[in-house]
Amino acid sequence: MANKISSVKFSGTAQQQAELNKLIESLKDQKGALMPILQGAQEIYGYLPIEVQTMIAEGLSIPLEEVYGVSTFYSQFSLNPKGQYKISVCLGTACYVKGSGEIYNKLEKLLGIKGGECTPDGKFSLEACRCIGACGLAPVITINDEVYGRLTTDELESILAKYN
Repeated sequence: MANKISSVKFSGTAQQQAELNKLIESLKDQKGALMPILQGAQEIYGYLPIEVQTMIAEGLSIPLEEVYGVSTFYSQFSLNPKGQYKISVCLGTACYVKGSGEIYNKLEKLLGIKGGECTPDGKFSLEACRCIGACGLAPVITINDEVYGRLTTDELESILAKYN
């Protein structure tokens, strides 16, 4: 899944920046500091927008390209914010055979976003996953910790309405 620049405006706080600066300062002289700093930065901000990557690059005196390269290489890092409601569509074999690909496509249309993105209001984010272990309920989506199984595309609007 390709990382795309987010349509949600970055809104970091002075407190978050101070926390990041403290983290960078505490780790910058250690070999391999970039990974734990990126992990800490994602905990602080929830994701790694270019503004945060730039602060890290400057704090470590390394090229922004290096920070970006690591941020996009590892799947644990997200360049986009997550929504208040994180929608995950299982695209594992059992779910896919039962129509989860169509569910994923319909959610993209209903939300007006692509996978890996967040709605401009920050309410919903959409992603695909490979298997959540609920194959008997296929096709399955989760919204935060809520599981919805045996879905059809016709049910999606009413499910989303619960979260508005």
